[in-house]
Amino acid sequence: MEGMVPTVVVLNGGSSSGKSSLTRELQPLLPGTWLRFSVDTLIDACPPQLLSQGGLDIAANGSIDVGEALTRIEQCWMAGLAAMARTGAHLLIDDGFLSGPAAQARWAEALHGLDVVWIGVRLAPHLAAEREARRGDREVGMAAAQADSVHRGIHYDLEVDTSSGSPAELAQTLASQIAALS
Repeated sequence: MEGMVPTVVVLNGGSSSGKSSLTRELQPLLPGTWLRFSVDTLIDACPPQLLSQGGLDIAANGSIDVGEALTRIEQCWMAGLAAMARTGAHLLIDDGFLSGPAAQARWAEALHGLDVVWIGVRLAPHLAAEREARRGDREVGMAAAQADSVHRGIHYDLEVDTSSGSPAELAQTLASQIAALS
C-alpha cells in the first residue's frame, strides 16, 4: 500500500468500544471523501423476521449468536461495499468480528485487491460495560462479553484504546498513522 491512500479502513471492536465515534471523527480528517458504514446499518436494514428467525439471537446476558441467514446477507453487504470501493469510493467500516478470524477472512475475501487498513478498537470490559449502561440501547452484558473476544486471532495494522483520549484526539492520531502507512 506504500504511497497510496487506502481505499477502505475497517475498524473492529466490541459493542460500545467507540468505533462509530472514531469513524465520525476520522471521516473529515482523511484525504478525499469517505463514506461511513456500520454493522449496525446492516442490522437496521434487515427485516425483523430475518433477525428473529435464525438470523441474530441476542440472549438476555448479551451474548450473540449469528445465524446462517444473517451471515448470507452480511456477505452480500460486504460484496456491495467492496463494489463501491472498487468504483472509487473510500469507506470507513465499523464492525465487531463476533466470529473472530472467520469474520476478518470474510471481509478480506470481499475486499481482495483493495488497499485496506485494519484497526483494532479496544476498550477494557468494565469500561465498555459502563458505556453500554450509559447508552441504554444495548442488551446488558454485550459490551463486556465482546470487549476482548472480537480481537482474538485478528491481525491489525493499527490499534487504539479508546480510554486513552477523546474520539477527536484519537482520530487525529489514527489519521496520522494511516497517512504514515500510505
